[in-house]
Amino acid sequence: MAHSTHPGAAARRRRWPLAVGAAIGGCALFATSTAPAAAHGAAPGRHTRYVSLGDSYTSGPVIPRQVDAACARSDHNYPSLVAAERQVAAFKDVSCGGARTDDMWKAQGTNAPQLDAVRRDTDLVTVQIGGNDIGFGSIIAVCAHLSSQDPTGDPCRRSYSSSGIDRLTLAIAETAPKVDRVLRAVHARAPHARVLVVGYPDLLPDDGGGCYPSVPFASKDFPYLRDTEKRLNLMLRLVAEWNRADYVDTYGPTRGHDMCKAPADRWIEPLQPASPAAPAHPNALGEEAMARAVLERLSEGRGRH
Repeated sequence: MAHSTHPGAAARRRRWPLAVGAAIGGCALFATSTAPAAAHGAAPGRHTRYVSLGDSYTSGPVIPRQVDAACARSDHNYPSLVAAERQVAAFKDVSCGGARTDDMWKAQGTNAPQLDAVRRDTDLVTVQIGGNDIGFGSIIAVCAHLSSQDPTGDPCRRSYSSSGIDRLTLAIAETAPKVDRVLRAVHARAPHARVLVVGYPDLLPDDGGGCYPSVPFASKDFPYLRDTEKRLNLMLRLVAEWNRADYVDTYGPTRGHDMCKAPADRWIEPLQPASPAAPAHPNALGEEAMARAVLERLSEGRGRH
């Protein structure tokens, strides 16, 4: 996994965590939108060997048809839809529910280290990782528990900021070098592959509104948690660009279909799902939306952001 030892490259490598930390710690909270897709040609990926890496937002837990119970993986998750649309020559989806960045190098239950699937002849890789590193599950549990203490306030934000430093912003900054390491490993194993880093979809109302108690967060914690997700996505975009990977915005295309919307309109299920999906995860429509975002990004040339 060696990389360039050129002094300039080394200096840039040392500086990048400072740049990422400054960006996510400031007020630059936004989610970029992808450009309209160009028409997909006939069998655009007929020679492509595609590997999908990721966590439960990639694997699609509960969405029919589940093809790997240990990893809660669906054959209608976004990588499977992308592979079918692109008519790829070979497809390996090793995404797994609960995956963290270190699961790229170690077995996760019966799932082998995810990076083992990336070979020298792999020419397309999608990566969606980082949510579990910052503690998506524990954040939801903590904020739901605290909401009953002050339903109209921001008890979750106060808890995570009680030391004077927002611990979730810090967790995102600490996750940046971990994602960087994953991307460098992918490039080392598949030096000619196009690599796409897939961001996380819109989980909560983008306008900062809430829907307590159907989503049991205190009203002023909704914008705090929204901004935390935007910081995570911004970090992923910056680390992707640093590593010559393309970032796929899934937040913009799913805006307005968050877990607070009515069942017919939402693509992210709330903590008590009405459609087959894990709590606070995309349903089948959400996976389809993420697939469209990946396909649109693939239809563009490399290096466009």
